[in-house]
Amino acid sequence: MANILNIETSTEVCSVALTCDGQVMEHSENYEGQTHATMLSKYVQDMLKYARSREIKLDAIAVSIGPGSYTGLRIGLSEAKGLAFGLQVPLIGVNTLQLMTVSTMFNHFIDEEKVLYVPMIDARRMEVYTAAYSPALEAVLEPQAMILDEHSFENLLQQGYTLVVMGNGSDKARPVLTHERIKFIEGIKPVAVDMMALAEKAWREQRFIDVAYSTPLYLKEFQATKPKNPILGL
Repeated sequence: MANILNIETSTEVCSVALTCDGQVMEHSENYEGQTHATMLSKYVQDMLKYARSREIKLDAIAVSIGPGSYTGLRIGLSEAKGLAFGLQVPLIGVNTLQLMTVSTMFNHFIDEEKVLYVPMIDARRMEVYTAAYSPALEAVLEPQAMILDEHSFENLLQQGYTLVVMGNGSDKARPVLTHERIKFIEGIKPVAVDMMALAEKAWREQRFIDVAYSTPLYLKEFQATKPKNPILGL
């Protein structure tokens, strides 16, 4: 087991958790959105202070690398890189879609023989970041940006799978994905306390990402929007 500081900033939630030997020792979350830049450093300092007070030596920093919010991912990864470099410990990257899948499996029993977990992160309009994972976390559908319509996931449904859909992108899926074998799970958000299982697995397998050159999993290029002219309304 390892002592890991986990950072999650891929969506509207800003969260940090200190996990040690398979237990969550301390954690902080903010669900109000748009607070990453102001809250993350404070949360991290609180975790480091907690660790020092109990003489806990960190073995690694784990950070959710996306997909998700461009700004959130950049803030989280930058903070994690600085910590890993300063503390001279490895950096672990956790896929946000896998994180949501693990959280769903741990918190909801799905009594189906042939099931796939379909996490969705809002990517504006009718687009989501999504994938489809087996209970063993095998990617039956690789992470991608998808524009939802009534034919989305049709191939998987034709193969007899039950799809368990969750995440902040699932609300836009409900009106178009109406098949009887699509189940929606409410309340699943990627948070740092749920990173423990994936982070510790990566630690055991010595799967680390480069502190200097690693980048978030964006899935699509950033597109800046031009601000409206307050006078012309353009």
